[in-house]
Amino acid sequence: MNRLQHETSPYLLQHAGNPVDWYPWGDEAFERAKAEDKPILLSVGYSACHWCHVMAHESFEDEATAAIMNTHFINVKVDREERPDVDDIYMQAVQMFTQGHGGWPMTVFLTADGRPFYGGTYFPKEPRFGMPAFKQVLEGVADAYQNKRHEVEQSAGQVVDSLDRSTLGIGGSDDALNADLLNNAMTQLRQTFDMTHGGFGSAPKFPQPMNLELLLRQYARTNSEHALHIVTFTLEKMARGGIYDQIGGGFHRYSVDAVWLVPHFEKMLYDNAQLSRMYVRAWQVTDNPFFKRIAQEIYDYVLREMTADEGGFYSTTDADSEGVEGKFFVWEQDELETLLGDDAAVAIEYWGVTKRGNFEGKNILYVPNDDDVVARRLDMTVDALHEKIADIKAILYAHRATRIPPALDDKILTAWNGMMLASIAEAARVLERDDYREAAVRNAAFLLDNLMTDDGRLLRTYKNGTSKINAYLEDYANLIDGLLEVYQTTFDERWFVEARRLADVVLEHFAAEEGGFFDTSDDHETLIVRPRNLQDNATPSGNAMMARQLIRLAAYTGDARYDEAARGTLRLLINAMRQYPQAFGEALNAVDMLVNGVAEVAVVGAKDDADTNALLDVVRKPYRPNVIVALSPEDVDGETTIPLLDYRVMRQGKPTVYVCENFACQMPVTTVEEVRELLST
Repeated sequence: MNRLQHETSPYLLQHAGNPVDWYPWGDEAFERAKAEDKPILLSVGYSACHWCHVMAHESFEDEATAAIMNTHFINVKVDREERPDVDDIYMQAVQMFTQGHGGWPMTVFLTADGRPFYGGTYFPKEPRFGMPAFKQVLEGVADAYQNKRHEVEQSAGQVVDSLDRSTLGIGGSDDALNADLLNNAMTQLRQTFDMTHGGFGSAPKFPQPMNLELLLRQYARTNSEHALHIVTFTLEKMARGGIYDQIGGGFHRYSVDAVWLVPHFEKMLYDNAQLSRMYVRAWQVTDNPFFKRIAQEIYDYVLREMTADEGGFYSTTDADSEGVEGKFFVWEQDELETLLGDDAAVAIEYWGVTKRGNFEGKNILYVPNDDDVVARRLDMTVDALHEKIADIKAILYAHRATRIPPALDDKILTAWNGMMLASIAEAARVLERDDYREAAVRNAAFLLDNLMTDDGRLLRTYKNGTSKINAYLEDYANLIDGLLEVYQTTFDERWFVEARRLADVVLEHFAAEEGGFFDTSDDHETLIVRPRNLQDNATPSGNAMMARQLIRLAAYTGDARYDEAARGTLRLLINAMRQYPQAFGEALNAVDMLVNGVAEVAVVGAKDDADTNALLDVVRKPYRPNVIVALSPEDVDGETTIPLLDYRVMRQGKPTVYVCENFACQMPVTTVEEVRELLST
């Protein structure tokens, strides 16, 4: 066992038995590299990564390859999910070395002081796919480091200089944060929309929930039926495809084809957090029960399979089981016939099952035809079909549970938990699910109790009772989002107080002089550059998510610091949002909040009062992306913890609603009709 045996990351522990003399990221490795004048071999991946497993089996478990690595390099293994700062810096370097190509596993060679001079992604054991063998790469790099040091140093210096200059420049003035940015984004998204299969672009195809939200906001702002169609058509196609787990619920990472059929089979918490939220909102807008069902299936999957006893949410499940990608999720027609008997015909018709299969001789379940078409073919009513499919799913799920499941990465990450917390807290009030509300409260309490230092700073990761690593900007931003959603579901002021306090930590420790925020705090470990990733990837940019939360907090508090910091962040991105809106969906969602203004709703009335809840339902049940709400159970005759509630009182002893926007308030109202009218103007 190497040094990784002492780590908590499931990904690092997967490599603890390698013959490679692995180090975790830290001073010990760099000090040894300097002492022995050896380069660092940095390998970055994550536990659910299929090609990471392939490279591990081919090379890191191979004695001959390990001998070369141990002789010529100091070898460092990093879980990108624990250390997004390290991953981001060196991924940018790899993209420089490979003309824009990146991914995982990532293999980077560094000088002893951490500067990258060569790198790539997956390297095969033997030469193939037009790539050299990993051993050839190792020997070539080792030779260059020993005999061409000047060229190595020159390359490393150039890369670091480029990394220092990689942050996008100032984009413009507040005046440019306007509807034109949003309309331009709509135009570009419409141009890349796949009208046949939904989604954007071609294979491989990713869900892009941030851009779907932007389009749904566009519909709310302009009544654009086309924007709504893009969202609902895409969500329907995805949920009917193989990218969606038709038996257990939840989405796989992405589709390798353009039709959403064949996924990469890993399941990530962050995808399911973002997508569940989109399905709830699609149901709010359309009242289509299909979207509600998919949302509930995702939440039920997360609570059933991805939730720790303590209340935290796990990170991922693997793409592979028994060393085979997707084995856990696929079916043979004969298997279904044996398990289901006479009902097999229903399953075969509904999920497009064939003897030949659609994936390596087996079937990924998907829904190729509309329910009414299937019901007609089976001579059933649609309702009877739905009931039968529900029964069949239960049988298949129980059988699938007897298979060897994909590995679970059970570390608990603050940022990803914040995303799921926000989603399930919002769903709790929209879908009226007490179990979701209870799960949200448990999760929020768990995070604050277990991922917080004594001095009120967040930590990144938790596993087996151990919390560690300074939290990143995305951890703070996403947890603030989650806490504000829990507040709006429970109206327990504890969650608002913590959200505001964490925002103040971000302003103090993450802010950049020219606007926006760094990904790391000012007292974080010093790296070769201080990372600041401004665009969205699979998860929202920390800067954009923080801007959204600051806009909300400005509305709750009237504190100009929050508004100024949000605008300062978005100003940096004006040119980027205009040129590449697909990569800045979350920032554009924040711009939408500025363009439309945030409706600030203060309610005075007892939480358990029927009239109060009727008023709250008008505010919270429809899709209102730019509304915040606070509640006081009684009259307020002074200043409060939440300034939006200051001096709010009931009228004529009735629950009362105050609606304000841009420092101006409407007359307080007491009826459902009056509230609806105020929020529709």
